[in-house]
Amino acid sequence: MELVRIEQLIDKYFEGQTSIAEERELKAYFSSSDVAQHLEQYRDVFGYFTQAKEHQFTKSVPLQPRKQFNVLWLSIAASIVIVFGVVTFRFLETEAVQPAGELGTYDNPELAMAETQKALDLVSEKLNVGIESVSYINEYESTKNKIFKK
Repeated sequence: MELVRIEQLIDKYFEGQTSIAEERELKAYFSSSDVAQHLEQYRDVFGYFTQAKEHQFTKSVPLQPRKQFNVLWLSIAASIVIVFGVVTFRFLETEAVQPAGELGTYDNPELAMAETQKALDLVSEKLNVGIESVSYINEYESTKNKIFKK
């Protein structure tokens, strides 16, 4: 009778339907010395838990994680990049600044008119680019209004 119950419990165990009490019963049966010959193959499965309970973890755990070392180097590299960026910006900014004597004023009216005309042409060109992109929006709005009549 006990042998039939153990076989049923083994089937339930491998289907994942046993309770904790039934698993303890299986563990106790396979820990004993009188295991049936045809069930001897399951002894290692259920005997593992008693062996694992006796196993001790002996590896040492480092107190300081290695991640902080990588964070340190990452922050040093980021600082170097920021300093390099600031130095480059300052260098380029000082080259772009006009000499101290030239303030953008002209003594010759024709030259002043030509420079003003160049500046206004540049503004007009950029403004026309912006107006072209707005025309696409107007076209979209008119098409949308045709499709979805209000």
